[in-house]
Formats: sequence, structure tokens, C-alpha cells
Amino acid sequence: MEIICKDLILRPWFKSDIEELVQIANDKSIYDNLRDAFPFPYTYKDAENWIAFTEKNNNPIRFFAIRCNDKLIGSIGIVFKEDIYCKNAEIGYYIGNKYRGKGYITQAIQAILKYIFFNFDIIRIYVEPFANNIASRKVLEKNNFICEAIFKQYVIKNGLIQDSCIYSILKNDYLQNNMLQNDAKF
Repeated sequence: MEIICKDLILRPWFKSDIEELVQIANDKSIYDNLRDAFPFPYTYKDAENWIAFTEKNNNPIRFFAIRCNDKLIGSIGIVFKEDIYCKNAEIGYYIGNKYRGKGYITQAIQAILKYIFFNFDIIRIYVEPFANNIASRKVLEKNNFICEAIFKQYVIKNGLIQDSCIYSILKNDYLQNNMLQNDAKF
């Protein structure tokens, strides 16, 4: 299953992605803006483990390689919540350094929103960027996410206590803004 949009293809991860994944993900600027479960340095073994994890846990498909012009440029994924949070999904993403500022992650988020709201019984999607990750926050705002809160001194990254945010978009707001009309096809 693939999601095709203007410049991108979002597709499941394959073993053939390992080499490119190591090249993209072994970047401290990516690590600095993700949870500590994301390793740095990012090794060949880390890429193998990630691909194996997605092969085992990708039904329904929720972990996507972001490709542009047949090159891996990043990753986007969905975590469906459970229990009393079962109508929520969290998304996470990163993009390689040389592909930033070109609108690719904005497109990927638009596509993943359409995919989630069209295919799953989810009413709220959220993201938790670090407060100092201004680029990610701007991308979320471009996609009509609302900053619900800034949590003061909420996370520790690289030994530093930082603020964190929570951004969300509700399905009703998404539908009212006619966002389903983006060009993503799956």
C-alpha cells in the first residue's frame, strides 16, 4: 500500500531501504528533536532492527518511508492509542537535512492526515514537538494543527530540561477546512 501525493510516495519500509536509512537517520539534528528511543549514532544494525520492527508491526500500515524522486528522504509514522484514548492517534516524523525547507514534510503530514481520517475511526491526531523545534511547529500550524499546550520543563533531551508542546487536529475541524481535497491518493 502506498500513499501518492504531489512530490512524494509514502510506502512501507523494505529491507532495500537500509543503506539509505542509515545515511538519512545518522544525523544529530534529527536525534536532537526526537525521543531518546531513536538512536544516535544511527547504525546499520539500528536500520535492520527498524525494518524488522515495521515488518512485524505494520498491519494496518502505520510506518512509512517518505520517498521523493526514488530517494529516501524521511519517515512518518502513526501510533494508534488504546483504552480511553482509542479515538486518538499520535504521529511522528523526520526528514533528512538536505530535504528540509522544501515543503516535503508538509505534504507528508497532509497525506497522513487524509489516510488516518479516511481509513480509521480516529477523531483526534496529535504531535508532541519540543517547544524549541520551531520548524516542526510551523509545519504543524501550516496543516491546521492547534497548539493545545506548552508543558514547562517537561522533557529531558541531551541532558537539558526543555519545554514540550502538544499540537492536535480534530477530525471535524479537518473536514470543515476541506483538507480532504489534498492530492494524496492511496
